[in-house]
Amino acid sequence: MTDRGELVARVKAESRRHYAVYALFNQAMASRMGLHPTDLQCLSLLEMEDRPLGTGEIARLTGLTPGAATRLVDRLEKAGFAERRADPADRRRALVVLAPEAVGRLGEAWDGPGRAFRELLASFPDEQLVVIEEFLRRGSEVGLGQVERLRAGGAGSARLGVPPLGEFED
Repeated sequence: MTDRGELVARVKAESRRHYAVYALFNQAMASRMGLHPTDLQCLSLLEMEDRPLGTGEIARLTGLTPGAATRLVDRLEKAGFAERRADPADRRRALVVLAPEAVGRLGEAWDGPGRAFRELLASFPDEQLVVIEEFLRRGSEVGLGQVERLRAGGAGSARLGVPPLGEFED
C-alpha cells in the first residue's frame, strides 16, 4: 500500500505533467484553427459562459490588459469567431458573444479531441468522476487565488532569481 506522502507527490507530479501537456494541446489546437492560444482560451470562456462578456471581463479572465483584450476581440471578430453587441443596460458598452458560425467551427475542431476525452471519462465510474470534478473545480479556485497573489506581489511571489524572458544566457 502506498503511503499518503508518496501518493500526494505522485498527484503533484501528474498535475504538473497535465498542465504542461494541456499547454501543448492548447497551442496545437490554436495553431490548427489559425489562432493564438489566448484567443482559443477566450473562445472557450465565451462558449462556457451563459451570458455575453465585456472586454474588461475578458481581460480579467485571460490575464490580459484591457487594451490587449480589445485587440484579442478585434482578431476574433475579424476571423468570424466573435461579435460585439451593444449592452442593453449601457449602449456605450459592447458585449462579446460567439458568432453563430463559430459554434460549428469550434465543434468541428473539437470533434476528434472531444471523442478521445469522452472515451477517457467513460472509463471511470461515477464515484470517481465526482472526485475528479471536485479536484478540478477546487484546483481552479486555488489556482485563481494564486494568480491574484502573484499579480499583487504577495508573500512568496518573488521572482526567485529567474531573469525575465529574453534575459536568459545562451
